[in-house]
Amino acid sequence: MKDLTMHIVDIVQNSVRAEAENVVLAIEIGEEMLSIKIIDDGCGMDAETLEKVTDPFYTSRTTRKVGLGIPLMKQNAELTGGEVKIASIVGEGTEFEATFGLTHWDRPPMGNLPETVAMTMTGNPSVNLMFSCSKGEASFAVSTAEVKEILGDDVNISQPKITSFLKDMIAENLKELEMIID
Repeated sequence: MKDLTMHIVDIVQNSVRAEAENVVLAIEIGEEMLSIKIIDDGCGMDAETLEKVTDPFYTSRTTRKVGLGIPLMKQNAELTGGEVKIASIVGEGTEFEATFGLTHWDRPPMGNLPETVAMTMTGNPSVNLMFSCSKGEASFAVSTAEVKEILGDDVNISQPKITSFLKDMIAENLKELEMIID
């Protein structure tokens, strides 16, 4: 995967497939590390599945025989001195965290985070995606539920105009807080 947003989309889609109603996407930018946390309230995984999830030749999907998303993210994190941690409880959900050396030459670029978050929110309107990004004392957060509350129940958030608005709003806030990561 060419950038971290592709990894984010892959992991969030795992949460959607696990029938999560709520997904937290939290990005923390530290002095030396970058952390990406994805927490959901989906169906969770049993201990046996949790052990296999980092194996590229394991997948729970029936449409293919390999599952490269998590193994590739784990490899990218480890190449930068980071790691991947996964915890899951059946019936309660899954917590995924990947850390990366922020300035390490092997860290993939972030990619277009505002577009990724906006598309993920509007492309999965039945899921409440809670996105936050923090760097030191600065932070920004937005959620699907918040957007729906502001727009009203009669507005379909999957409209391209709303996706574009969200992308621009997220980009503006991240830029203002100096949270753009390349």
